[in-house]
Amino acid sequence: MISAFTLLLVYQLIGEVIARGLALPVPGPVIGMLLLFLTLVVRDGPGKELRNTANGLLQHLSLLFVPAGVGIMLHFHRLADEWLPLLVALVGSTFLAMTVTALVLRAPARRATREEEGR
Repeated sequence: MISAFTLLLVYQLIGEVIARGLALPVPGPVIGMLLLFLTLVVRDGPGKELRNTANGLLQHLSLLFVPAGVGIMLHFHRLADEWLPLLVALVGSTFLAMTVTALVLRAPARRATREEEGR
């Protein structure tokens, strides 16, 4: 488990170095996650140890929200001051995500309908 957790942290570090070194507007952990994904695609998926470690982290995912909650309480005055832009961003991004999801799922649904009609 330690080696798999170290692997996850190394990819996060690599992503952080790339993001800061190239002054990218993307967070380092996101770049690291993309690199890990590409590695896993090339290697045909994760090994047993990495899979078990990832499942263990996912089982305790709720603990990872504690720092975010503390951060929200720490900056509650900013939320009170900027509630309208935050609300617009939240509603807008939710609507955009739902729209994109519907459009993406429409193509396979049409394909399945055509295949059923062709039989």
